Amino acid sequence: MSSMSISANIFTRYEENRQASERIQTHDSAGLPLGLQQALAAIALCVLAPLLLLTAAIIRCESPGNALFTQIRVGRHGRRFKLYKFRSMRMASDPKYVDVSAMQSDREGVCQKFFHDPRVTAVGRIIRKFSIDELPQLINVLKGDMALIGPRPALEKETDAYTLRARGRLQATPGLTGLWQVSGRADTTFEQQIDLDLSYVRAQSIWEDIRIMFATIPVVVFGRGAY
Repeated sequence: MSSMSISANIFTRYEENRQASERIQTHDSAGLPLGLQQALAAIALCVLAPLLLLTAAIIRCESPGNALFTQIRVGRHGRRFKLYKFRSMRMASDPKYVDVSAMQSDREGVCQKFFHDPRVTAVGRIIRKFSIDELPQLINVLKGDMALIGPRPALEKETDAYTLRARGRLQATPGLTGLWQVSGRADTTFEQQIDLDLSYVRAQSIWEDIRIMFATIPVVVFGRGAY
């Protein structure tokens, strides 16, 4: 293949990705108002306080380290913020910690996932299955880093590898739950996740956010797509 043909193919792919990205509209104002979501997050924190305190205590008793885990994630328009989670894995300083750097991810794409991660503790498996580990992100909602509904916030190393089309998901405020979470979560491929997130960005509305909130309940109760 000539250098001219290669250049033409590269330009075509770039133009297709650029046009796909431009078609994604920012609809944060079309969904549930952020103020309402923050109020709901505050109420949820109050109601769930006993569960949160109990979970933190059990985590501390099971393995050494802090109960809360913080990580830099990428939010709307590429803004970095500190995300809060309950720690579900052993810390690197733990003698029982297992290095997974040489392991093959069970999920294709830039978002790595191990269905049987040896770093996860016994308590960690339970809180992951029922998404209890994500509850501290209600604090992120109160701070304005996240919303209740939206695409999941990605790691920096993941967004660095995004195509221009995949970056379209960064045009929405990241959420505690979203269309991807109620449509299979880790049981989907990375490309399917991107398709779902872009679909949400295009079609975001108050009714869609409410539908996703109610659809999240059975997903959490039955632990679908959580590992």
